[in-house]
Amino acid sequence: MALLPIKTRVRGPAPIADPNVEDIVDEALDLFRANVLFRNFEIKGDADRVLIYLILFISECLGKLARNPSLREAEKILGTLAVGNFAIPGDATFPLNALYSAPSNKMDADLLRQYLTQLRHEMAVRLPNRIYENDRPGKWWMCFQKRKFMNKAL
Repeated sequence: MALLPIKTRVRGPAPIADPNVEDIVDEALDLFRANVLFRNFEIKGDADRVLIYLILFISECLGKLARNPSLREAEKILGTLAVGNFAIPGDATFPLNALYSAPSNKMDADLLRQYLTQLRHEMAVRLPNRIYENDRPGKWWMCFQKRKFMNKAL
């Protein structure tokens, strides 16, 4: 996976991106509704692997918001989900091991876990602000909660 810059205040290994330029988190949010319909996704580089991971994480987040919690509750739910225990490439429970190479050593695995945690936390911060309308999740986002991108889930 590529270590891409993101606009964030969350501490982690990712470089800080220019606030005026779209980052990978913005791109994942913008492209989610179109990409979630794909059964296949052509990977042209390491940035596409980050995009795939974020799209799968957005799907997981929407599943957690299925009971239509308020915006405050959603922020708490997604914040907990972001920092919770999760599998990384190379783990037996990671669903996309065929697309991702496993970290070569413990230090690389720790760096990858920190980067994915930073991405997940940033997505958990931005997603509710994007999908909520009048303190309820928008129906045009929630209609995608049961769709499985590439027939996979995290």
